Amino acid sequence: MARELGWYASFSVAFGFVSIATGIFTTYGAVLATSGPRGIWAWPISVIGQLSIALVFGALAARIPISGYSYQWVSRLVGPIWGWIMGWISFAFLGVVVVAVDYTIASTILPELFQYVGTTQNAWVITAGVMLLQSLLVAASTRSTHRVNNAAVTAQLIGMITLTVLLLAVGFFTGKLDFAHLFETGTVPESGYYGLGGGTQAGPFALAFLLGAFTIVGFESAANLAEETKDPARVIPKAMVQAVISLGVLGLLFLVAITAAAGRIDGVAESATPVATVITAVLGSVVGKILLVLVVVSIFSCGLVITLSGTRLVYAMSRDERFPGWRLLKRIHPRTATPLNATLFMMVIAQIILAVFSRSTDALFQLFSAATLLPAVIYAGTVAMYAVKRHSLPPSRGFSLGRWEVPVLVLAAIWLVYELLIFRDASFQGPWIYVLVLCGIGGLYLAVLIARRGRAALTMPDMADVDRALDSATTAPSGTEAEGTVR
Repeated sequence: MARELGWYASFSVAFGFVSIATGIFTTYGAVLATSGPRGIWAWPISVIGQLSIALVFGALAARIPISGYSYQWVSRLVGPIWGWIMGWISFAFLGVVVVAVDYTIASTILPELFQYVGTTQNAWVITAGVMLLQSLLVAASTRSTHRVNNAAVTAQLIGMITLTVLLLAVGFFTGKLDFAHLFETGTVPESGYYGLGGGTQAGPFALAFLLGAFTIVGFESAANLAEETKDPARVIPKAMVQAVISLGVLGLLFLVAITAAAGRIDGVAESATPVATVITAVLGSVVGKILLVLVVVSIFSCGLVITLSGTRLVYAMSRDERFPGWRLLKRIHPRTATPLNATLFMMVIAQIILAVFSRSTDALFQLFSAATLLPAVIYAGTVAMYAVKRHSLPPSRGFSLGRWEVPVLVLAAIWLVYELLIFRDASFQGPWIYVLVLCGIGGLYLAVLIARRGRAALTMPDMADVDRALDSATTAPSGTEAEGTVR
């Protein structure tokens, strides 16, 4: 594959995957229902927690810049079996999160945009069509995919900034802003609001953290394209950290604007699409619909990047002969210079997951919950293994935590433990079942693989391939000259 991605393309991948438009439009209604308007103040705390993880991942990406991110890192930090487990969990995450993202378009945006009643049936059909289109783009050309994503991320930046400014300005001049609403709990009782809860019940404010925990994930997707990025040891850590910071600030401003406006609009709490309802009520139907179109573009871009990242993970594991059907999935198509089979495989998996979840009346909540639980598990495992094995890593060639390493690790550990405790809430039973089923399938395949080929089947190459990857970052041609290269 061609090594042709620069800083903005890497930033766009991280920014596009996170996509605050997707996360906020998906989960804002759940936050209002479980935590009230005051729940938005969990956002900045979540951003700080996720930023600490991005810093740790940046330190890893600067040392092991190979496609497959956590799968590659953990394999070399601890061992190939743990690395394979982390890779399989990452695959399960990418399979469900693309469905959650694309389902947002069909269930929350398009019904408001075109004024029709959303049902589980039409949401299923629309989501399936969106995922098919994303897969076709990823399969056809990596360069075209990044051009579409770069344009979509630019539109998202402009659109979200414009939307936030207009909501605040128009809301102020029309008297539709109520800043006292930012600190109210709505129908949620004050008693025990900040508690973690007991048994299988999480506290109201604790549940609000899922807004940031679901939204600010996927920044590591930039590391999954390390073998297609120029100077990845320097570019990727910078892109991930900058994406989290910029999205965190912009997301907080948007949440303040939308929540302040919601205080003066009737029926927001009962609306199936509260964010879209507020935008239309404040800015009018014409302007509101134009901005909603930009949101659709942003969410489509998010799903596109997830498809791209999932494809690269499947390709990386198949190249190492550690994934079911690896003989087919490791192939690079000679004309498109993309892992075509891996792309089609990811689309089929996503369509199966959609079929399973879409029959539920609360499919969106179940999808976003699973897509929040899985990255928390991935992040916790990777950070823990980095903390134990960090001294055995090769020297960094582009990014280092230096004397901030221990404080960052402590902050990341506290945040991840707290986040995982939230998922003991009884409402997350469905996502836990999904995780256990996928892990069971993966464990069965792993056992068969070891039984057939012995532990040698999971012997990973030494760090020499990391040196080769870093060397190729400065010597490999880019563009069309490198498109025929197959590793």
